[in-house]
Amino acid sequence: MKVSINWLSDYVDLDLPVNELAEKISRTAVEIEGQSQPQGNMKNVVIAKVLSVEEHPDSDHMVITQIDAGEAEPVQIVTGAPNVAVGQTVILAKHGSVIGGGQKIKKGKLRGVASNGMLAALQELGFDDKVAPKDFEDGIWVFNDVDAADLVAGADALAALGLNDHILETGITPNRADMLSMNGTAWEVAAILDQKVTLPDFELVESDKETASLITATAPAELASKYAVRVVENVTIQDSPLWLQRRLWNMGVRPINNVVDVTNYMLLMYGQPLHAFDLDQLPTRDLNVRRAQAHEQIKTLDGVEREAAPEDIIIAAGDQGLMFAGVMGGESTEVTGQTTNIVLEGAVFEATAIRKTAQKQNLHSEASQRFERGVDVEATFVALDHAAALIATLAGGSVTKGRVVAQDYAYQAPVVSVTVAQVNKVLGTEITQEAIAKIFDQLQFTYTVNDAEFIVTIPSRRWDISLPADLIEEVARLYGYDKLPATLPTGATTPGILTAKQMLIRASRRALEGLGLDQAISYVLTTPQKAQDFKLHQGSPIVLDYPMSQDRSQTRSSLLTGLLDDVAYNVARKQKNVALYEQGRVFVSDDEATLPSEIEHLAGVITGEWTERTWTQPAQVSDFFVLKGIVMALLDNFALADRVSFEASAAYPEMHPGRTAELRVGQRVIGIMGQVHPKTAKAYKVGETYAFELDLDAIMAIKKRSAKYEAISRYPAITRDLAILVDQDITAAELIAKIEAAGGNYLHDVVLFDLYTGANVADDKKSLAYTLHFVNPAATLVDDEVNAAVDRITKQLKQAFDAEIR
Repeated sequence: MKVSINWLSDYVDLDLPVNELAEKISRTAVEIEGQSQPQGNMKNVVIAKVLSVEEHPDSDHMVITQIDAGEAEPVQIVTGAPNVAVGQTVILAKHGSVIGGGQKIKKGKLRGVASNGMLAALQELGFDDKVAPKDFEDGIWVFNDVDAADLVAGADALAALGLNDHILETGITPNRADMLSMNGTAWEVAAILDQKVTLPDFELVESDKETASLITATAPAELASKYAVRVVENVTIQDSPLWLQRRLWNMGVRPINNVVDVTNYMLLMYGQPLHAFDLDQLPTRDLNVRRAQAHEQIKTLDGVEREAAPEDIIIAAGDQGLMFAGVMGGESTEVTGQTTNIVLEGAVFEATAIRKTAQKQNLHSEASQRFERGVDVEATFVALDHAAALIATLAGGSVTKGRVVAQDYAYQAPVVSVTVAQVNKVLGTEITQEAIAKIFDQLQFTYTVNDAEFIVTIPSRRWDISLPADLIEEVARLYGYDKLPATLPTGATTPGILTAKQMLIRASRRALEGLGLDQAISYVLTTPQKAQDFKLHQGSPIVLDYPMSQDRSQTRSSLLTGLLDDVAYNVARKQKNVALYEQGRVFVSDDEATLPSEIEHLAGVITGEWTERTWTQPAQVSDFFVLKGIVMALLDNFALADRVSFEASAAYPEMHPGRTAELRVGQRVIGIMGQVHPKTAKAYKVGETYAFELDLDAIMAIKKRSAKYEAISRYPAITRDLAILVDQDITAAELIAKIEAAGGNYLHDVVLFDLYTGANVADDKKSLAYTLHFVNPAATLVDDEVNAAVDRITKQLKQAFDAEIR
């Protein structure tokens, strides 16, 4: 929020430099994000009166003016401003002046006629287009007649416009929404400087006409905890006086007219949004707060036709919706130059509904920001009365008698207790009871003290305080964070250790990087289609209510979609040999649980050449068996006590049905691996790609082998080669399992070294050749022991698979 130092000075006696004040606020309350003076390096810009206007002899759009700039002789200015006229009070940038952006103004000739300066628009003095009044967008700034009467030709125009003010930009945190107002900021600054606050006062004069005779209002308590309206009749819509415009534009708000400007002024002063309706444009004289109807259309003040959602809160008259409550007014009842009677609305709306409406409609207004974070409920009707009184003064209207209150409640100030001992224990200080009492006095909190216990009544302006810890924070920041003692930890420290899951994750990363894969990190959010692909788990992806884009609207159910996007990114840039892995979470909902399940996964992809061609060997292309080798090495690193089987599966439409396997431990699926389906690869614009994905949470649940050291045997090993002829549908894994089961204690490992089909082998048969390694770590093996083991193996293979030993 922007804070005007000139305005703040009306509330608090600021007897210190602005930069020191900024430092104190930043150190004690909220961060100061910026500090500026609108005037900058501008100079020699004065108030001037237009004495005469003549046509330019050599231009159809420029005129020659004589200007009273407070000097002995009039100053001649040539200008192209379409709105210049005799008798106006304007801004003159004299010869030798500096205006916005550091631009220097010098005298010269325009189409042969001398011009000794420039008549200026507000934008030329550095005003943003969003702040400068619309009436002067295409011409110079002209002071209204009331303000002009008090302005002297030749006086400093920058001071008259308030550009000599200092502006602080405060970064308001959610818990300090009270500082989204000048009153709240004044309370805070006064506490910091240990001063009293002088808040503005007003006098409300009412007519004899009853407000209730002109309008009625209704509001359910669940939508608006407070709601009231006032009526001001016979107003004259015109520009606001300069003092009000000056305060608004220095706070970043565009002046509109004297009625709308007052509502914005109250918003900045009290932090309480108000809204003004044109009473005569209401379809019926009954305002009601309600939920929107399905597909209800409302045209807002920005000229956009918007469709309301059923959960939106709107203000209606009769059956017609007028505006989005607490967010933006409607065009149909806008206060215009023809308005003569107005209805002022003050309310406290349900914060969650306001936030959702602002997000869905993309209407994040000054009003919605305050309703979302909270407003001072005791100031709501005060701001409404103050606005009515000020409008009556500035617009010449009369305020009707009384408010029409649709909803109200008696505010019960919370009482929070804290002891001196609690304060000092938390802060590590020795602050006295008297010092704490002084801090509460600075904050102007009402309290009583009972045996070193402070019983504090919290004012409505500080709705962020509800716990003893909140009061301790107030003491700490006013006492001074820099005064809190800094101490080193005492006593024994507990060494940090990794959990079993953390160790598994780190080990998997090291293993895959050692195998030649690079780590990738992908987005957790993805498209609705990709959220359904490569799913290992039953359930639905999580759909975001307010996604940043359609490409990031649902949570991922698999890591492979993100990895394939990464492969496509690399392939598009001529990097065709890619090997990536990712470790992260997938999110699955059972549609009943409040929160989704977050499951740790590990996935990898390879494409292109696994090893490049060299002068000694040809290139090795990535294929199923390269991927299987990576996965088996990774699983071996996990030291699972139970055997992992690879079973062919066609259950994953994104994977090749003939080159995909499920990884199982017993009947539990812990992952998948295989070739990405050619159609899927084509959709991602990648070539032949192989991928795996493992459920790390499932792997964590499997019993692990205990790690133990085994000395290398001093005794020689014996190998036997075994060629087995079996049916085509028998898998190598089945044969290895049977060999290991029958091989006895001395069978160390089994390696497949040949697969043969073709001549001398039937079409429905295949020959698999294995090398069997036998080792006895305690003694020298003899041929009889090995032969007996081989005999057992061949017997079991014949019985189980009708195998023929070649």
